[in-house]
Amino acid sequence: MVMMPKRVKYRRAQKGQRRGVATSGAELAFGEFGLKSLENGWIKNIQIEAVRVILARQLHKGGKLWIRIFTDKPITKKPAEVRMGKGKGETDHWVAIVKRGKILFELGGIPEEYAKRCFRLAAYKLPFQTKFITRTHR
Repeated sequence: MVMMPKRVKYRRAQKGQRRGVATSGAELAFGEFGLKSLENGWIKNIQIEAVRVILARQLHKGGKLWIRIFTDKPITKKPAEVRMGKGKGETDHWVAIVKRGKILFELGGIPEEYAKRCFRLAAYKLPFQTKFITRTHR
């Protein structure tokens, strides 16, 4: 399951900037436990899928998982050994823009220690530092 939008206004996007603090999506909204980003960056669709598989296997149909990010930015790449010029390359993969403080994933319906263990496994697959948060203290 590749996360990508059904349709976009523009096929190719500019790089943009990777700085700032998340204003929306910085609070727990659905579950009791969350995985919060401590750095800015991009997360690829295959990385989100890897985390989803890990968490789904750990939950064993118990508890609920919410994915709070979506890959909606196309990243282009030109083929290997192609000369400079001749326009921008084709879309290679999709990324989600993650700012510091954004909640990436949420879990609910499981004990806190188990959620912490699940998110530790998930954090290994992510390209930046994260923090485990609960509803009681942020």
